[in-house]
Amino acid sequence: MLSIKKYAAIDIGSNAVRLLISNIIEQKDKPVQFKKNALVRVPIRLGADVFIKKKISKDNTQRMLDTMLAFKMLMKTHKVVKYKACATSAMRESENGRKIVDLIYEHSGISIDIIDGEEEAAIIAATDLNKFIDNSKTYLYVDVGGGSTEFTIIDQGKQKASRSFKIGTVRLLNDMVQNETWQDLQIWISQHTMGYDKIDVIGSGGNINKIFKISGKAIGKPLSFFYMTSYYNTLQRYSYEERITELNLNQDRADVIIPAMRIYLTAMKWSGAKNIYVPKIGLADGIIKSIYYDTVSSNTQ
Repeated sequence: MLSIKKYAAIDIGSNAVRLLISNIIEQKDKPVQFKKNALVRVPIRLGADVFIKKKISKDNTQRMLDTMLAFKMLMKTHKVVKYKACATSAMRESENGRKIVDLIYEHSGISIDIIDGEEEAAIIAATDLNKFIDNSKTYLYVDVGGGSTEFTIIDQGKQKASRSFKIGTVRLLNDMVQNETWQDLQIWISQHTMGYDKIDVIGSGGNINKIFKISGKAIGKPLSFFYMTSYYNTLQRYSYEERITELNLNQDRADVIIPAMRIYLTAMKWSGAKNIYVPKIGLADGIIKSIYYDTVSSNTQ
């Protein structure tokens, strides 16, 4: 007997808002399958408002209302049965974040949970990460966002330590990350990796996914520190406009990709990692899994 249901995840980040719709395929005596059905990304840069002015602007508030209503209609037409919407760094730091959450619920009926960095890391850990790792190895998992980056140590398939730092692409673009924050990160990485002979980095986030696609590497193969450094230097030789016109990057990717690479390269340098693996998973994937396994609250359509 085959059963297929659709679940949805809404990830409201500092750089973009995403809707992921997945098929949940159940068969008797077989493992459940999670298959991506649709992904919509809208580049509403909430962090650019919040990290500078401490609140979300009227323009972006309206864009959020319009986007959530569109997501509501998409979930309806896809016949989604369960969904969860999570907002991260920008929304939780915004002075009017809670007010906008209430407005969205009144406008579209979509209920949004504002989660902290630790909960965000826990949801990401619910993904299929175990399928991409070698249990005999040690990894530093780095999930780069617009407002914050989550770092997790994984050894022999088990999570050993995790922490969220306010180092994100939008913050870096606006020169809002203090040296003390970088120093705290260096100390944390050093303390939690010093006992291991060899560490690889696992990267997640839209920027590293794009970099991996550009590299032409086969799925499952890592990007080397040399390649990452070389491409980072290449990007810096081009202006923002040239990255769009000559490197074919989207306008909302052409600026944040450089600070994102800085974070990944810094993590590799301080952990001594020579390679970074890119399994193409993130918060939205974790939300879908968490809904299915009932480890988080969810909403019905």
